[in-house]
Amino acid sequence: MGARRYVLRKVLQAALTLFFVLTANFFMFRVMPGDPIAMLARSQRLDEEAIAEQQASYGLDKPLPQQYVFYLQQTLRGELGLSFRNARPVWDEIAARVWPTVMLVGIGTILSSAIGVWVGTKGGWNRGSRFDTSTLYGSLVLYSMPEGWLGMLLMLVFAGWLGWFPAGGYETGGMSGFARVIDVANHLVLPCVTLTLGYVGSYAIVMRSSLLEVMREGFVLTARAKGVPDRLVLRRHAGPNAFLPTFTLIFLSFGFVLGGAIIVETVFSWPGIGLLTYEAINTRDYPTIQAIFLLTSAMVIVFNLAADVTYGYLDPRVREA
Repeated sequence: MGARRYVLRKVLQAALTLFFVLTANFFMFRVMPGDPIAMLARSQRLDEEAIAEQQASYGLDKPLPQQYVFYLQQTLRGELGLSFRNARPVWDEIAARVWPTVMLVGIGTILSSAIGVWVGTKGGWNRGSRFDTSTLYGSLVLYSMPEGWLGMLLMLVFAGWLGWFPAGGYETGGMSGFARVIDVANHLVLPCVTLTLGYVGSYAIVMRSSLLEVMREGFVLTARAKGVPDRLVLRRHAGPNAFLPTFTLIFLSFGFVLGGAIIVETVFSWPGIGLLTYEAINTRDYPTIQAIFLLTSAMVIVFNLAADVTYGYLDPRVREA
């Protein structure tokens, strides 16, 4: 029953958070400066009657409370509206960009978490060694380095000077079959390396800090005093317990997959959710921005809920707290 109450409490918290995000999502973009319909009118040279029709079609001629109720009804039905830029359903706009973002950020997160956990574990277990010192400084540098600047630097070196990889985009075009797969993978290398290097530092630092804390616990000292080999102490005792905070961080990172890496996708012209967000912000495409913000927030909330529930089963002390 304690576990059920814990799960129920977490689910209710997630639902309340999602409702707050849904409400903030509506009002936040309504108070932003600029009129998207006015921008559309300037670009298409619409007269006043046509502008009024545009406002009515998007529901912008109604009072704000009515717009809010209509927005809630649409969202609950799974309708995210039409894009201001091309009058296409927002779902279609997002669906066309999901796979590139999942591929880019998913692979980047898996690589960075695996490398970061290994580096943090090896460095923390051999604290003060040359490997620990060098990787710690390297992790701090990568953690503090802007991803956009790192991406431009990699592009300059490996695409500009060396010419090993394409400078940007998703594919060259005109290819099919296995050749197209190789071409897409070739375009994926630089943005994926940028994301991996940008995230690996945080995983390494968190894992190292957690392992150093666990190594001072009594059960680790007892295992060593009983003569258990160090490799078994690390694998069976210290490692699993030290991994718990990093486990939560990895779950939260996967929650950002749908949102993508806006800066990295923009730098490399990668046609994912991040680049779509950048384009929608520049054109004040409220429906698209709202949909991306809502879906990204929902993904973070869902993965945070999954992390909390899983963490509670891995460490029962969390449920009792």
